Amino acid sequence: MLGICRGRRKFLAASLTVLFVPAITWIYLFAGSFEDGKPVSLSPLESQPHSPRYTASSQRERESLEVRVREVEEENRVLRKQLSLAQSRGPAHHRANHSKTYSMEEGTGDSESLRAGIVAGNSSECGQQPAVEKCETIHVAIVCAGYNASRDVVTLVKSVLFHRRNPLHFHLIADAIAKQILATLFQTWMVPAVRIDFYDADELKSEVSWIPNKHYSGIYGLMKLVLTKTLPSNLERVIVLDTDITFATDIAELWAVFHKFKGQQVLGLVENQSDWYLGNLWKNHRPWPALGRGYNTGVILLLLDKLRKMKWEQMWRLTAERELMSMLSTSLADQDIFNAVIKQNPFLVYQLPCFWNVQLSDHTRSEQCYRDVSDLKVIHWNSPKKLRVKNKHVEFFRNLYLTFLEYDGNLLRRELFGCPSEADVNSENLQKQLSELDEDDLCYEFRRERFTVHRTHLYFLHYEYEPASDNTDVTLVAQLSMDRLQMLEAICKHWEGPISLALYLSDAEAQQFLRYAQGSEVLMSRHNVGYHIVYKEGQFYPVNLLRNVAMKHISTPYMFLSDIDFLPMYGLYEYLRKSVIQLDLANTKKALIVPAFETLRYRLSFPKSKAELLSMLDMGTLFTFRYHVWTKGHAPTNFAKWRTATTPYRVEWEADFEPYVVVRKDCPEYDRRFVGFGWNKVAHIMELDAQEYEFTVLPNAYMIHMPHAPSFDITKFRSNKQYRICLKTLKEEFQQDMSRHYGFAALKYLTAENNS
Repeated sequence: MLGICRGRRKFLAASLTVLFVPAITWIYLFAGSFEDGKPVSLSPLESQPHSPRYTASSQRERESLEVRVREVEEENRVLRKQLSLAQSRGPAHHRANHSKTYSMEEGTGDSESLRAGIVAGNSSECGQQPAVEKCETIHVAIVCAGYNASRDVVTLVKSVLFHRRNPLHFHLIADAIAKQILATLFQTWMVPAVRIDFYDADELKSEVSWIPNKHYSGIYGLMKLVLTKTLPSNLERVIVLDTDITFATDIAELWAVFHKFKGQQVLGLVENQSDWYLGNLWKNHRPWPALGRGYNTGVILLLLDKLRKMKWEQMWRLTAERELMSMLSTSLADQDIFNAVIKQNPFLVYQLPCFWNVQLSDHTRSEQCYRDVSDLKVIHWNSPKKLRVKNKHVEFFRNLYLTFLEYDGNLLRRELFGCPSEADVNSENLQKQLSELDEDDLCYEFRRERFTVHRTHLYFLHYEYEPASDNTDVTLVAQLSMDRLQMLEAICKHWEGPISLALYLSDAEAQQFLRYAQGSEVLMSRHNVGYHIVYKEGQFYPVNLLRNVAMKHISTPYMFLSDIDFLPMYGLYEYLRKSVIQLDLANTKKALIVPAFETLRYRLSFPKSKAELLSMLDMGTLFTFRYHVWTKGHAPTNFAKWRTATTPYRVEWEADFEPYVVVRKDCPEYDRRFVGFGWNKVAHIMELDAQEYEFTVLPNAYMIHMPHAPSFDITKFRSNKQYRICLKTLKEEFQQDMSRHYGFAALKYLTAENNS
């Protein structure tokens, strides 16, 4: 774009030089030809030495002027030649600029001026555009509802943050689902100079629910109509964006266009790039009224203060009521109503250049909006097909979109130098906690991880859950990384109840997971699985943070704290629900133990009953979990007693005990100081015991650990002496904290550790 501007500036400079330099030169010469008010001839024939006014100095001046005139004429000849060459290339180079439809011309909202060709092409970039102040806040409004739209918003926001140089204030009109997801995301993202405000979309439904809408966006696709009423009364202007938008430039450039509005112009819009409003797409196609091709509302500049003064609410409502009498419903949601209003009031519109909304639906003329990559400003995936849309350059656009889709969002946490951020209590507390750590401590990285804020995207996929009427439902809770993804389908086949999973992924891996899940019939058939993405940061696997995220977002009164490498026995879900009632878990502090076994075989004929499992145990096909390497972890379960038990039995806590348990949802969280491998479950079971939970083994329940390659963290534990030293230090500190918190009763943990 910069190259285009420079070329046009040279073109303009050449034109001005050709026109004005000769005139100025001759005026100067003519003025200099007067002496005492009488003309002095410049002709060499008339300038004879015998003239009484002739002097040697005047002769030299005339000769100098004549030389300069010849030089200027030669320069002008060269410039005229360059100008003619540029003009001969002009029609091909600027053809799109002189077309009203899908042109790159700067809009005015004045259709007569457009027809007259008054407005030049792409002048928004080359003219003297009013600059946006360095720390001026740019306001952006987005309507967002549901799980999928929340994912789209993240990609849009990434593209805006990548290019931005100004503070941003996002106004999100969101339903309860989107608010939960995006509030957590932005709170954990912690991007400087970004403010988020939410507005309840469900409260706005009554404002637009009377309008029948056939568009796939549903009732939320009409909510841009009520922004003047929804957004703060002191907010004067806002950029409104659809969720399927990708920015390819600094949004401040679009914000600066507000300065170009004149008169009663209150809406900045790009012309629609399809033939929809021309009514010729199929036989009997009857669109809503529009001015010409109409306007697309994927990108809108709203002058809110003027719209309120114009009584926008009354204006669009009256128009909608009138048109609905014959149209019966909208086909393109708010866009139809905006266009009907503009048809009656064309003076409201400032037409934006079409590169501010390059529309990539099928059969559009979007390619007329750009000649080069640098021309692109905003890409709009406004087809239901999204990335599968047909377009000559769709591969390029898709790659640009995927760049932001998979871009590491942590890199966007950069400060805006010279623009102070608003005070954030969470950020200040975090900085205070980190400042209290000793960076020379050999275990500094372990301690720091406890305070690391990981960006978290809840409910990455669609989630539905219907509460059980008997209030006995149990959610399986687990965490995983990309290398355990293959376990998901098997777990879903073994456990039909709700599942809450925390996945530790990078942005790129999150998209790989999305494609994997969408391609799996098993996973797509299950809507009661909550997938929560915790984005990678730091060098350790934050196992207990992941568990806490998964625990916090369950919808049932009870949870089964498992690991992703275990397959529960068939029917365990229903068995646990019955056990919850039988053992009165609602009114007692119990932790129900599901005995754990393991196989070393990758292909296992999974036992369908306890009797079959015992047979495999005797044959050496199965073993009690970690029997060979860490007997203490599950020995207190008392497998010998379990073999013949027919009723639940109680066991006592012992050092290093780490069973898998079913508990109420109000049980304590896992301690975040333990990361990677070692003591992460042991510490949690110790705290349950300190809170006087009763450990009860279920006689007819079991789970089997499936084999896998060693994790990166266990490899570090085994090979790195400092890792083991730091883990021992953290254990000791945890035990001391337990003693301080639980008093005399917690002394047994110190004693047990010393004796073990």
